[in-house]
Amino acid sequence: MMRVLGADYRRDLVIRSYPFWVYALAPLAALVLQAWLPRLLHGYAWFDLPLVITIYFALARRDPIQGTIMGAGMGLFEDALTHHAIGVNGIAKTVAGFLAGSVGIRIDVDNLTIRMLMTFLLSLLCSAIYILVYRVLLGMDQEWRWLEELMKAVGTSAAAMILFPLLDRTQIRD
Repeated sequence: MMRVLGADYRRDLVIRSYPFWVYALAPLAALVLQAWLPRLLHGYAWFDLPLVITIYFALARRDPIQGTIMGAGMGLFEDALTHHAIGVNGIAKTVAGFLAGSVGIRIDVDNLTIRMLMTFLLSLLCSAIYILVYRVLLGMDQEWRWLEELMKAVGTSAAAMILFPLLDRTQIRD
């Protein structure tokens, strides 16, 4: 049973730390692969690696502020490397980073199933925010392809299932 954390238990949670090279290379690799793989795969990528990295570090550090900053940075750099309007992915990933960090404080997110469910739901939320920003704020015609977005959320969760345990191995242990 998933236990909601009380004040005493929350203090006992371990905030993970990683070597500097993990903080530098994981986001960089995710951004480069996200920009490069769709070109290689002729169009559409069925995953969102910058979102996976944002969610991972927000959950691991259990800090909504760090998750927000990480999401904003990853989203803005992703927009800069792709054909998207600057800031659209930044807004979506900022919200996802904040929510992941907030949930990381409240519940124990070391369970891989909880992490996958969070990644799936946050991927769908990012897609909805992306469409909303394009339609409402930018006034551009952006079609909602719900089946593609659902498959992208599944692909993002599958990528997280592979990347989360790999990143867990780089954690600094006491």
